[in-house]
Amino acid sequence: MAATKSTERRLEQVRRRLERWRQMRVYAHAPMPPRLWAVAVALTRQHGLYRTARALRVDYGALKRHVEAAAPAPRERPTFVEIAAAESRPREACTIEIDGPRTTLRLRVPDLPLSELATLGRLLAGLEP
Repeated sequence: MAATKSTERRLEQVRRRLERWRQMRVYAHAPMPPRLWAVAVALTRQHGLYRTARALRVDYGALKRHVEAAAPAPRERPTFVEIAAAESRPREACTIEIDGPRTTLRLRVPDLPLSELATLGRLLAGLEP
């Protein structure tokens, strides 16, 4: 519950900061400063796009464009996995490591034929249903 209150407090602080900027800007249609956009984009990760846009009273479409521009480019999925055809079974157990944005998954696969190991790799990569 404390995390929710602190994130709500942060949203309110940014809303007040935006209101001050709106009152102080030179002309009515002045573009919002990049620093304020960056803070608004960061808040969307906690509150979502719609809720952040509504709370801060910013244009939903403009905020969405800034969020998309700030997002890292999607990583390419592997399209080719080389499997040595000389052996039908690995000599030892295999360990498969999958690095994610927040964790690394390690699978220890003992005595699995290479054809099944290749199928498992394609499934984990999302290349097969």
